[in-house]
Amino acid sequence: MNERKLAAVVMAAGLGKRMRSETPKHLHPLLGRRLVDWVIETALALGAKPLVVVTSPQTEDTIAHVGVTVAVQPEARGTGDAIAAARTALAGFDGDVLVLSGDSPLLTPDLLQRLVDAHRESEAAATVLTFEPVRTLPYGRVVRDGDGNVRAIVEDGDANEQERSIRELNSSTYVFVARELWGALDELTPDNAQGELYLTDTVRGLVDAGRRVGTYKSDDPEAPVGVNTRVELAAAAAVLRDRINDRHMLAGATIVDPQATWIDPQVELEPDAVVHPFTVLRGATRVLRGAEVGPHVVAIDAEIGERAFVGPFCYLRPGTVLEAGAKAGTFVELKNSRIGEGTKVPHLSYIGDAEIGAETNIGAGAITVNYPHEPGRPKGRTEIGRNVRTGVHNAFVAPIEIGDDAWIAVGSVVTDDVPPGSLAGFAPRQVTKEGYVYDKHGRPADD
Repeated sequence: MNERKLAAVVMAAGLGKRMRSETPKHLHPLLGRRLVDWVIETALALGAKPLVVVTSPQTEDTIAHVGVTVAVQPEARGTGDAIAAARTALAGFDGDVLVLSGDSPLLTPDLLQRLVDAHRESEAAATVLTFEPVRTLPYGRVVRDGDGNVRAIVEDGDANEQERSIRELNSSTYVFVARELWGALDELTPDNAQGELYLTDTVRGLVDAGRRVGTYKSDDPEAPVGVNTRVELAAAAAVLRDRINDRHMLAGATIVDPQATWIDPQVELEPDAVVHPFTVLRGATRVLRGAEVGPHVVAIDAEIGERAFVGPFCYLRPGTVLEAGAKAGTFVELKNSRIGEGTKVPHLSYIGDAEIGAETNIGAGAITVNYPHEPGRPKGRTEIGRNVRTGVHNAFVAPIEIGDDAWIAVGSVVTDDVPPGSLAGFAPRQVTKEGYVYDKHGRPADD
């Protein structure tokens, strides 16, 4: 097989007016990444180098990936002009150029590798990834001659009634021999309904020049579909969610209701981890073996240790670590805190910027008061030792340290360090003033 070098160009200069958003289409969030990042990550996984992302002037500063070069399309003059904007970045490159649309997050490295392999085996000047959709889509039609050879790609807006009946669609994903691509771009003219330079017209130009243009049909009718509206963005998210959840389940994790569970691509689930419905795991969250998470849990950049329990209705913010066998229960919020082995924060508590030792029990309604009272000062940390028993409705005013084996009385605001083995707190005793309300406001009238 020909082992020519492979470069890639990602078209991400369009603003995406159909999104009805001030945010450019390619920058919309999609399951833990921006839309264009899914395409970039796929191209990087394929080993494409150089990898050029073509942006608009408004978005050129938003692409920050190792191994990615940014090229700017000064004005929106069509997809052909967008690829031409990458020419300087690919100066001197002699190989194949993979062209991708930045709004196609469902493409996979495996599908693209098969496209590249087919292109090289056929020794074509260009190869188009095509597909037959399961629903009507306004994509370019692949027009063939009487012998089945590709004749042209006709955009939906320029197609006649007969051409619109063609089922084989262009995915806007191509592989070109580099020298053939630049030559074909030089011949483009804006003779179409949009008055733009269409990349699709390079196919007709290559064929007219006697070059061979091949196709590779995707066996997955959804993978080549792009995103142009928020409806399509949600549909793409559902496909990616299912792929991610399937991967985790096949690797040994249990996801009780995959359609009600959203997991970012970087999240790690070890075998025998259990995730219950309506759980969202984001960022670099890790769920270790035997841990149980959910229902109704949100975890962001958190580590959930072996056999730990989280939820229901729990929020783990970045920097949270639950060690083995720990518990974060109902209506608990943890942030930038380490919860020791076997320690329980069962319910109705906020623990932030804290270190809690092993086998401690945090009573309901615990609050770490860690926000600085004076502007400019860093947040204080709360340190609670091993085997500590805190009472109901305790507030810990940081910075503060509670020693091992200490007990804290109910309803206490703890402002000073507590030595190991001590009992601290003691809120004022209840005072009852009989008849106070009636004496002040009178008794209610008899019915």
